[in-house]
Parts: sequence; structure tokens; C-alpha cells
Amino acid sequence: MKPLDITTESQMMLTRRHFFGRSASGIGMAALASMMGSPDVAQGATNDAGIPQPNGWMKEYHTPPKAKRVIYLFQSGAPSQQELFDHKPALEQNEGKELRDFVDMNQRVTGMTAGQSSFPLAGSRYKFARHGESGLELGSELLPQISTLADDMCLIRSMHTEAINHDPAMTFFQSGNQLPGRPSVGSWLHYGLGSMNDNLPTFISMVSRGTGRPNCQPLYDRLWGSGFLPSTYAGVKLMSVGDPVLYLNNPDGLDAAARRRMLDDLAKLNQEKLDQFGDPEIHTRIQQYELAYRMQTSVPELIDFSDEPQHVLDAYGPDVTTRGTYAYNCLLARRLAERDVRFIQLFHMGWDQHFTLPKQLPGQCRDVDQATTALVNDLKQRGLMEDTLVVWGGEFGRTSYCQGTLNAETYGRDHHPRCFSLWMAGAGIKPGMSYGATDEVCYNITESPVHVHDLHATMLHLLGIDHERLTYRFQGRYFRLTDVHGRVVKDILA
Repeated sequence: MKPLDITTESQMMLTRRHFFGRSASGIGMAALASMMGSPDVAQGATNDAGIPQPNGWMKEYHTPPKAKRVIYLFQSGAPSQQELFDHKPALEQNEGKELRDFVDMNQRVTGMTAGQSSFPLAGSRYKFARHGESGLELGSELLPQISTLADDMCLIRSMHTEAINHDPAMTFFQSGNQLPGRPSVGSWLHYGLGSMNDNLPTFISMVSRGTGRPNCQPLYDRLWGSGFLPSTYAGVKLMSVGDPVLYLNNPDGLDAAARRRMLDDLAKLNQEKLDQFGDPEIHTRIQQYELAYRMQTSVPELIDFSDEPQHVLDAYGPDVTTRGTYAYNCLLARRLAERDVRFIQLFHMGWDQHFTLPKQLPGQCRDVDQATTALVNDLKQRGLMEDTLVVWGGEFGRTSYCQGTLNAETYGRDHHPRCFSLWMAGAGIKPGMSYGATDEVCYNITESPVHVHDLHATMLHLLGIDHERLTYRFQGRYFRLTDVHGRVVKDILA
């Protein structure tokens, strides 16, 4: 680094920020070069020989991709598998008996039920039935329309995770780690595969609040953040009120031509700073200003449902035109898929039935049943299901014992990370099948366990990525979404 020649205050004002900015330029240039393609500095994805390559944008797929994009319907709060996906007649037959009489209770419990002296089994109050040619057994009383997708879905009944509380469990599902600071799945895909469109973000998230338990766990922006990856790879949240994207509209008195001139001048100033300091976040800022300008046209067109036929709107349900609802976000997800957004994530809050489950769960299911089914059918009718991977599930499962009072009218369920259900459909997934199994009281996995890292490895595989070879160097080591774990679940692949 060239030494600073400081003679007089008038010749050079050396501020603390300027000093540290210049001192860090070596690090900044290394990170920038990793984005721009320099072969001798921080590197990302590996080539076929296993040698790290710059930028993370793979020159060719590691494996032939089946999917181009992902729609991840994340059910925040943890849906109860005993009521929806994993029928256990033994729970109904042994209602009120102690769980410890059936299994060795070696799974830790949360502080919410650790003080209970009794752990009585609670059977589901809702009916299951077999559906489709596959005969898949689903909780059709609560999810009558999703049950019609039985021949499209692969239902994994043997998911397991490590976290037992909501925030670390949600963070783990999004980033492969319970602690904040790692890139989310969508950010890894953006980093590894790049964008498929010019006018919308590569990774978009949306949030809706359910009717089950609407004021439960908060959702933090880091769940769709880029972690230690440059912030250009972060997801963009579409807002449910006001402008869909913050500051999308021009300020009062500023027309499009003036806005364009301002952005051009601003880009020149930012480029001068980039040349001076080499900070990759300045490069991100330049790119994001340009994308924001293009989004001023693309986003209003995106959220204008006037071109949708009435029968399509009816399929998604009466809430489809109300911004911020799950139905609205599902239709928006299909429109984003049509526009080649690579990773589309919907977070639907409220799946946390600790008490009064019979009062809360039916409404929560109604929130998602019709719209989820409409989304899958809509994708199928438009030929988008062939290269779209749909994932539906929460962060862990629920206990088979009752939390709180158990009687004929009401019961609740605590957190259970040891086994739970999740389903996938679309590109590269075997349809009409269940995978894995749990014991008679849904406490342990008895067949084909699938860890969160395995789910991530399988998702990446379907997108043409070897999860062991998509890496990013940070603080002296190479990181990946699956850390040092994960396997592709080949049995569920078509």
C-alpha cells in the first residue's frame, strides 16, 4: 500500500474513517476480486476438479439440474404432524396414558413443559383418509384441498432437527446453522447460480400472519439475509402495506428523467469510491440502485392482478386480492416464478398450538389449504411445475403428549424436533409417495431419517449444485450451507 504523504492539514485531512478505509483496502479488494473474477483471492464455488473458483457463479452445473427455481412455503411456528400428516391411531387408543410407558423419554423438553409431572398422550380429534391413486394418508378434515395433491407430493415423515426453540430452529432451516450470521438458502443460490432476470431480485421473501396464533414468534430480516456473503445476495422482502419495496416511487417533484440523471451521477461518485477503497459493498450499492430503478416498472406490473382471469382468482380464494394474506402471496409467487425469480419464500406465521389446539389449528389450516393447492395446480397448468421445486413445512414438529390441560374439548402440543413431517413437489421429486416413518406414538424415527442438512443437500442437487462444492471463504475457512454434513436423499428423486 502506498504510504500517505501528510504535510499540512490543508493538503490532506486524514480522518479516522479515511485511515481505516485505506488500511482495509487490501481486504476489500480481495473480497471485491472474489466477485469480479480475480483468481488469486477469496474464492467461492469449486470447479469439476474441486479447485475453488471465483465469484461463486458456476461456469457449469455440477450435476444436470431438474429445477430452475424454488418456492419455499415456510409454515412458521411448526405445524402439528399428528393432525395433518402422520396418523397415529395408538394416540387415540391410549388417550391420557403416560408417554413414558411407551418410549424412553430421552428427548429434552422445553421449559414450557419441563415442570409437568404428567405427560399424557393426546390423540388427534381430526379424521385422516387415503387420497389419490397413491393412497397417501393425510389429515383431510383440516386440509381437504391439499389432500387432493397426494399424487403430486413426496411426504417426508422422518424429518429431524437439532433446535428445540423457534428462533434457532427457524434460523437453522434457513441457513444451516442455529446461530445468526450465516447466509440463507436463497442467498447461497443467488451466489452460486446468479440471476435469471434483469428486472427483479433473484431472491424474494414475503410474510403473512395467520389466524391460528398470530402474535407468536417474530420473523427477523436475517432469515432471508446474506450473512457473511456480500449483501447483493440478500433476499428482498416485499412489504404488505405501502410500497411493495421501500422507496420504490420517486420523491415528489422528481420525474423519471431527473431520477435517471441523479442515478447516473451517483453511480460515478460510487465508482470513484470503489476505485479508491475497493469495498465490495460499494459495488453492491451501485448494482442495487440500478435494480431499484428497473423495479420501478417491473414491480407495479407484478402486483397488478387485473390481467388474471376470474377463475384463477377464485381458485386462490377470497383473500387473494388482499395484500399481505397468504393467498395473495401465493398468487404473487406464481407470477414471480413466471418472471424467473430463482428463490421465492413465503413465511406464514401462527403454527404454534401450545394450548387450545382445536380452537386455533382449523383456522390456521384454512389460511393455507386453498391457496397452496391453487398454487401447485396453477404451476402445473402453466408447465412451471416441471422446473419448479415446491417445499412446504415448518421448523420442527409437535409432541404427542399434551401441554397443559387434556380433556375431551381441548389439548395442546409442545415442540418436538426429534421427528416431524414436510412435503415437497415438482421438479425432480418422486410424486405420490411417503418417505420415512415414526413409531406408534410419533416420538422416534423408525425408518429413513432426513436431517435439515440432508434437505438442503437435496434441494441444491435438484438445482444442479453439489452441496460440498458450493463454498465461500470467510475468516480463514471455507463455509457451505450444509457445513460438514448433509447427504442427497436419492430415494425421493425421480
